[in-house]
Amino acid sequence: MSVIAEKDARNYKKELRRIFLKTRSELAAEDIIEKSAKIMSRLFSLSEFRGAKTIMFYVDAGNEVKTRDGITKALSEWKRVVVPKVKKGYGLLAIEIKSLDELSPGTFGILEPAGEKGISPEEIDLVVVPGVAFDKKGNRMGYGAGYYDSFLPKLRPEVKKVAIAFEMQVTDSLPAEEHDVKMDLIITENTIYN
Repeated sequence: MSVIAEKDARNYKKELRRIFLKTRSELAAEDIIEKSAKIMSRLFSLSEFRGAKTIMFYVDAGNEVKTRDGITKALSEWKRVVVPKVKKGYGLLAIEIKSLDELSPGTFGILEPAGEKGISPEEIDLVVVPGVAFDKKGNRMGYGAGYYDSFLPKLRPEVKKVAIAFEMQVTDSLPAEEHDVKMDLIITENTIYN
């Protein structure tokens, strides 16, 4: 790919990201709560979720699908829950938590656990992945920092990567690059894309 084509592709992705984020920012708070509950219900009904012992959740920020109730529920079901923490110069750590009370604002103002002792990605059985947009082929557009694209390849090959998103975040096709990691499932308030 030429330098000009790469620059055009980056600009195109940046513009797409802006459009999807703007559309998501216009969702009403009550819609977000209602749709998030439906998405979490679908997630918890997955056989892959029920069979997983160690689950990595993201902690929602802004107008993302709300995960905090899901985290609390998973903990009450005796799941081992880990959440991401950004470590400068390293990338994502997966840190085990026992309660949401262990979280405080960290990188980008997102709630993160204290400490620097992450578990091995090899111990994770299922990952709940955030994103700006997804396509029906499993491609993901993240926030542009590349943290998940660096972290996800460290998982065991059979580990399910489950994106959760509002239906308005799913499109027919997104530009994908070699380093982009595909999702196994995308759960929305309407359906599950496999």
